[in-house]
Amino acid sequence: PPADKPQRIVIDFSSPNIAKEMHVGHLRSTIIGDCLARLAEFQGHNVLRLNHVGDWGTQFGMLITHLKDQGFSPDKGLKDLAIGDLVDFYKEAKKRFDESEEFQHTSRKEVVKLQAGDETSLAGWKLLCEASRGEFQSIYDRLEVSLEERGESFYNPLLSDVCKDLTELKLLEESEGAQVVFLENANKDKDKTPFLIRKTDGGFLIIYVTDSGQAQHFSQVFQVAKLAGWVPEGVQLEHVPFGLVQGEDGKKFKTRSGETVKLRDLLDEAVRIASEDMKGRIEEEGLEWTDANDATSKVVGIAAVKYADLSMNRESNYRFSYKKMLSLSGNTAPYMLYAFARINGIRNKLGEGVKQDATISLAHPSELLLARHLLSLPELLGEVEATLYPNRLCDFIFELSQRFNQFYENCPVAKAPTEAEKESRAALCVVTANTLKLVLGLLGINTVERL
Repeated sequence: PPADKPQRIVIDFSSPNIAKEMHVGHLRSTIIGDCLARLAEFQGHNVLRLNHVGDWGTQFGMLITHLKDQGFSPDKGLKDLAIGDLVDFYKEAKKRFDESEEFQHTSRKEVVKLQAGDETSLAGWKLLCEASRGEFQSIYDRLEVSLEERGESFYNPLLSDVCKDLTELKLLEESEGAQVVFLENANKDKDKTPFLIRKTDGGFLIIYVTDSGQAQHFSQVFQVAKLAGWVPEGVQLEHVPFGLVQGEDGKKFKTRSGETVKLRDLLDEAVRIASEDMKGRIEEEGLEWTDANDATSKVVGIAAVKYADLSMNRESNYRFSYKKMLSLSGNTAPYMLYAFARINGIRNKLGEGVKQDATISLAHPSELLLARHLLSLPELLGEVEATLYPNRLCDFIFELSQRFNQFYENCPVAKAPTEAEKESRAALCVVTANTLKLVLGLLGINTVERL
């Protein structure tokens, strides 16, 4: 049932940086944030999905300077410039910045021009943002994630008022050339902790929810907001921390060359392995590979990546393994998709034997166990909405598939003793299939008819 009192819920997630490619570090934020947004929307809340991209700051001085050296001018667009891979472009600019004092000096002057609204500098900034958005959107399209961008540049004109308010409230102090708010430390014996509001160079620090390593930061953010009276009564502030994605060796997940894994490459590899696995099984059955099989393998590959992440307690680190996440057994996406396809297949075979208004009677213990589990979903959704742990949804459908298997083994459907029992059990199959599809949808996972 929808929420009794729908709320306005803002969920900040993903948050890539302009001129940098999305990598494995953005995986959990994007997937967990999307799942929480889907759940809140399903519950009837008014949800704003915010993408706080890093689109402002001192790094743009070096990027725009490098861009101008490539022949950029306001009348030239993306197609007129050979920027190439954005990651390589960023590395080139950073290398020049680290090695050349002259380039550093020009870059710092460029930051001033950008902040002052210089036409050419702004045009270069917009071009870099445009190129990055195209890269980001290709990933979001594959993950079927929708977001509304509101980057650092959106808040830049508003931040002076933040400092003004804190000064008037006598909360803002000077410390080593920076403006800070001193907060009470959890350990009373220690000195107060400074929370940075404005850095020495005049830039601003923007608040955003990310991994568990920033827990203290957000605790301080919330304290400052409450001290300043910026949090109205009835408004709740939440930090949703999550752990790291690790390699199978338990260390930081990297490529063989030691670089950070690009999110695009990670998804490509998952789809490739899913496709090879399906092709092997299709060939064993003596069938030909079709476009439908190709589409299914893409669904399975993306689903495997999402489910492997969401099935874990979000605060824990987890070891990324293509082999485990693409397995057809255990608590994995392929297993759940196979379970749905199987249940849906049973429903399709029954055809006219499935009646929408059938009375469900529960006599066998496995029927009762299945029905009780199905009826626990509304309460579970409320609990996940309150605690923000998507892994409980994965636990629910994994147990659901197991209880359905027990039911199907003990309770014949097509060959039920009576017509009434057949209709009742067919209805249970329908409810189970619909429930499985619903929860997978909340996890951001599409279903398939055959696997």
